Order: sequence, then structure tokens, then C-alpha cells
Amino acid sequence: MRTDLFDFELPESVIALYPATPRDSARMLVVRAVAQSCALDDADLTDRSVRDLPALLQPGDALVFNDTRVIPAALSGVRIRDERVANVSFNLTKRVDGSHWKAFARPAKRLEVGDRVRFGHDGSVCLMGTLDATVSAKGEAGEVELAFDFSDDLLDEAIAAIGVMPLPPYIALKRAPNDADRATYQTIYADKDGAVAAPTAGLHFTPELFAALDARGISRHFVTLHVGAGTFLPVKTDDTSDHKMHSEWGTVSAETAVALNAVKARGGRIVCVGTTSLRVLESAANAAGEIQPWTGDTAIFITPGYAFKCVDALMTNFHLPRSTLFMLVSAFCGLGTMRAAYGHAIRHGYRFYSYGDASLLFRSPAQPNAAKAGTDITADTDKTGAQRQ
Repeated sequence: MRTDLFDFELPESVIALYPATPRDSARMLVVRAVAQSCALDDADLTDRSVRDLPALLQPGDALVFNDTRVIPAALSGVRIRDERVANVSFNLTKRVDGSHWKAFARPAKRLEVGDRVRFGHDGSVCLMGTLDATVSAKGEAGEVELAFDFSDDLLDEAIAAIGVMPLPPYIALKRAPNDADRATYQTIYADKDGAVAAPTAGLHFTPELFAALDARGISRHFVTLHVGAGTFLPVKTDDTSDHKMHSEWGTVSAETAVALNAVKARGGRIVCVGTTSLRVLESAANAAGEIQPWTGDTAIFITPGYAFKCVDALMTNFHLPRSTLFMLVSAFCGLGTMRAAYGHAIRHGYRFYSYGDASLLFRSPAQPNAAKAGTDITADTDKTGAQRQ
């Protein structure tokens, strides 16, 4: 599918640099998708608030959250090579093992395999005073692999001491991370360390909103997907089939799988909070739409034509042009619907991206159902719109 179909003009003035306060005061655009043969009108787009979420759902529906916790994965280091030094910044992207991390380096041209990098050179880190690493591999587009001298818990403590929150580039290029970001760029239910980007739809939730959802009879369930920095990257290929997704580690527990299947059996809807929750559930579900206990890496890439297996509605923020996430929501509601919805959001002053406002999307009635279609969407195929690298 042509990548330029997912491009659109976005004024820089709508990019949110700070979150709404309080969190659940953010605006929320409700999008009820229509069949392809119908034109979207104002009745299909409703301007609401995140606080209205309980009234927009039904008793018996289930919200699914990603409980990953963002680590302070933005590091500044000094490359040391034959007595020559150079400053280099890194954003950790994915843990390889106890001592190795993949990372985006800036500027990567200053690095070669075998280079030593020193972090925390002000003497503030650990008992040894510094955190050192070796560049063990170098890939394309600025990606490197770092082999740290520390491992496991000691490495985690060192990264926590010297790192800052890895704000996405469209924020970090306009302002420096601050102490408040350690709290605001983290969901209130974050539990499992490992993400290097926040599951941003979850940033809107507060204890008060949870209480209102409980009173409405809407259940809460948790999965984990450790979000990688690749989620922010635009698709640079001319055709979506040529794009390579970064894989991310996730898990769905047996308890959660049983509970969500029971919700569907009773006629309730599965409502994912964030594209990361959706991606992990769609990775865990079988062709019949039953969610299975699952743990592993997923590089699922959802584009229009994909047959969703289990998810009925999606709460998500507004995404970048040409991004895999805008492609995902276009698969969920239809490309025409989402282009119209984003146009409405821009005209009406919605705030975009990680610290921005939300949308609540109800799946297109024309969107194919995997169980009914009998489609095996775990395969690599353009017919379903699902691609796994």
C-alpha cells in the first residue's frame, strides 16, 4: 500500500509539549466509523472529554491497559578512542540481555564498533563512579548495540541514576526533559520496567476516573508490551510492505486471557487503551478470535485490510503522519474516516501526540472479522493487512 496515502499536513502549533492538568481533563474525539459507501458527517464525530469515558461505554465492557513502566532511557555519554573524546547521546530502544541494549545514537557517525563510551563521568554513578559500555555492533539509521560493563539489577540502577525520561523527538527537540516528566510521562498504573516510550493513551487516567469506571461496571485488565522507540519513527519506504517494524516484547497472562474471553462471551466489548494494548492482544488471539496466554516478541504491523480478531474499540492519542500508528487506526476505522477525523481535530484545536488529547474509536462496520472470514492473519500477507517482520 502506498505510504503517501497516510500523509497529511499538521501545523506545529498543535503539538503538545506538556500534558493536560489534571490528566483526565484532556479532550477526546469520539469517532464512530461508517461503512465505506457512506460519507462521514458531524454526527459521527463528537467532541467530548476523557472524563466522559464511563458514559461512552456500557456496563460489562472491558478496558485493557498496558502496564509497562518507562525507564529513563535517554543517556548522554562521552566516546573515548585513542585519547580522543566526543559527546554522543543515546536513546535505549530494546534490551538484548542482561548487559546489552540496542540504542539510537546521535550523532552515530562518531561511533565505530569497539569504541568505549563513558556515562556518568561526573562521578555520580554507582560505587565505581562511572558506567562504561562498548559499542558491540552498528546498524543502519543510527542504531547501535551497547555492551555495558554492568549487568542485570546493577545496570538497571545505574541507568535509573543517570538517565532522563526519553521524551519523543517532537518534544525533546523543543524543550529539555524536566523533573516533572518522570511522573507525567508515566501512567499511574505502570508496574513492569522495560519501556522506552510511554503507552500514551494511558497517561489520561486518574484514580477518580478509575472510580467512575468501576461504578459504571466496566472492568479493568492489564497486559504488558515494552514500547520501543521505533513507535515514533515515520515509514520512509514508498510502500508499506517494504517497511521493517521494530519488535517489542509483550505478555498476556492466562488469567487475563480467560477474563477477556468471558467478557466477549457475555456480549461485552474489549476496549483497548492505546495501540500497544491492541497490538499485544491481536498478537495473542487465534484465528477464531480467542485470546490465548502469550509471551514473546511481536513485530505485528497493522495496515488497512487487516482482519481484527478480538478488539472492538480503541482509545488512543493523535499520531504522526506516515506513522505505523496512523496506519493502524486507519485499518481500524477506515482511511477516509480517519483523515476526516484528523481534519476535524486540527480545525477544532485538539492537541496532538504523546502529551496531547485522545480519541475514542469504534471499529468500522465494514472492517472484516477474522473469525468470520476464516483468515489466518498471523501469516505474512498483504491480503489481511497484517505483516510480521
